[in-house]
Amino acid sequence: MRPAALIALLLFAPAALAQDIAGRFDYYVLSLSWSPSWCRTQDEAEQCATGRRLGFVVHGLWPQYERGWPEYCRTEARDPARHETRAMADLMGTGGLAWYQWKKHGRCSGLPARDYFALTRKAAARIALPETLRQLDRDVTLPAQVIEDAFIEANPGLARDGITVTCRARALQEIRICLTRDLRPRACAEDAGRDCQGSFLMPAPR
Repeated sequence: MRPAALIALLLFAPAALAQDIAGRFDYYVLSLSWSPSWCRTQDEAEQCATGRRLGFVVHGLWPQYERGWPEYCRTEARDPARHETRAMADLMGTGGLAWYQWKKHGRCSGLPARDYFALTRKAAARIALPETLRQLDRDVTLPAQVIEDAFIEANPGLARDGITVTCRARALQEIRICLTRDLRPRACAEDAGRDCQGSFLMPAPR
């Protein structure tokens, strides 16, 4: 590479050189997806099979920077075997989602796949799901603050700036909870802390 081209690369793309290195990140986001909202748009999906009645499922445990996030990191850790991803279906809805989350986010944790999935379970176990939302038996329309309040009440260690509620197509999409690398609640960085505005549908599990 010519010196001028190298200088230009260093000047105009420093973030690309420094980011997306496995194990180099600042904190985690635990993403809890509201399965009934996702299933409204899916015709045939294992997660949405009749009678499963899934509510919150773990979408992923995502390494984050204070600004932005890494993804698809290179790592020497081996990819998980099929039985390892299939074993996450009880928490994540499907083994396929566990595999995808490992590829996109888990590799960036710097952990072996087995340890990354174990950490994901540990993070999820530390968050109590509000009983009123777990037992939802009819569709409701709610503002983001009501859902935040329910999570904060169920988890006294959570603060409002450490939880984000997202929606898509005017329906609840995800609850995102920010955690330190040792899984203690912390404030979300600005780009991970934007709540859905207004009220949205929270469809009941089917």
